[in-house]
Amino acid sequence: MQDGTMTYFDDLETRSADERAADLARRLPEQIRRAQSIPGYAETLADADLATFTGPEDLVQLPVLRKSDLVNAQTPEVPLGGLTTKGPEGFAHLFQSPGPVYEPGGVDHDWWRMGRFLHAAGIGQSDIVQNCFGYHLTPAGMICENGARAVGATVLPAGTGQTELQVIAARDLGCTAYAGTPDYLKVILDRADTMGIALKFSKAAVGGGALFPSLRQEYADRGIACLQFYATADLGNIAYESPAMEGMIIDEQIIVEILIPGTGTPVAPGDVGEVVVTSLNPDYPLLRFATGDLSAVIPGISPCGRTNMRIKGWMGRADQTTKIKGMFVRPEQVAALVARHDEIARARVIASREGEMDRMTVRIETEAGDAAAYVASIMDVLKLKGTVEIVAPGTLPRDGLVIEDQRQYDWFYRALVLAPKFGA
Repeated sequence: MQDGTMTYFDDLETRSADERAADLARRLPEQIRRAQSIPGYAETLADADLATFTGPEDLVQLPVLRKSDLVNAQTPEVPLGGLTTKGPEGFAHLFQSPGPVYEPGGVDHDWWRMGRFLHAAGIGQSDIVQNCFGYHLTPAGMICENGARAVGATVLPAGTGQTELQVIAARDLGCTAYAGTPDYLKVILDRADTMGIALKFSKAAVGGGALFPSLRQEYADRGIACLQFYATADLGNIAYESPAMEGMIIDEQIIVEILIPGTGTPVAPGDVGEVVVTSLNPDYPLLRFATGDLSAVIPGISPCGRTNMRIKGWMGRADQTTKIKGMFVRPEQVAALVARHDEIARARVIASREGEMDRMTVRIETEAGDAAAYVASIMDVLKLKGTVEIVAPGTLPRDGLVIEDQRQYDWFYRALVLAPKFGA
């Protein structure tokens, strides 16, 4: 599709809000119906009334699905956890990610929804993409390759490592676009410089790591336009940058909610919260899948003309589980504390040090004035004693944090002692 000088991957990117809402009102009940027919959702959706699912706001009826739930559901007898509409043998690929957790993959047209991003990055039929995402067990390489097929580009499945050979291949084949983590392109370019080889990269599609402004500028100084996307192994592409570079545009085949961490409750407009995604992929209908990432919605539409919702990009991790006085405190516990008292608007647990001892402070937004009224609930829910501070409604920062760790540690202690095990 073309609109003046701007081209788009398809008409879906520029739909009106009413057109998008009408399409979603049709497709969401269809997806819920599919999910009702598979074992993994049989209990969750047993009483779901399809007529009540017409938009994103209706998804609050369903529980949030977490990565740990996938790990627990998957067994040798049911390797995909009963969450797919066909068996493992019905997919083109099967992948293993840390956990371990297994994900299916398809090769149908734009199965992972990467086409819109690669098109926005200017990649098309005239390009040869050096795909430096990994192809071993995890799906990143195939996710990008499937998108390249959707825009008609040729792919060099380079994977990672062997940098000197990467440079030689890029030169010999005339690769024009790079796909991979943000920093590995610099490794290739720097090695090419030391080898005295000029490369033809003019476009870069990056993900899987932080793209710092200084690095993007370095690529721009080399004549390489670099855009980033946000994807996961379970969901495929979630959001992507356009040349306007004002936030990340949500893909058309998913629904994104921004929730208060540890809950199923949406944040207030503009507040930071956890990115939770419902996929409209008919093969793998993940419903309210929590990514564990924090972001916030940007109001309005992108100057590039794409009209779907935008988010600010990655703003931290929602899983703020923190060990205090030898006990893990989790966002779900903070949410349970808030739910126990109707007069509490928000709560925030702060871990600090007092001398050589851990200290826990619980700040509670409420118009009530008696801090002592919450001491028993805090002990019951958080399993720890702490200082209670009452603050006025609207006082706590809207930054997505419900547990704030103010203590200072060396990185080794934090990695080995404080970090909870996966799925724990």
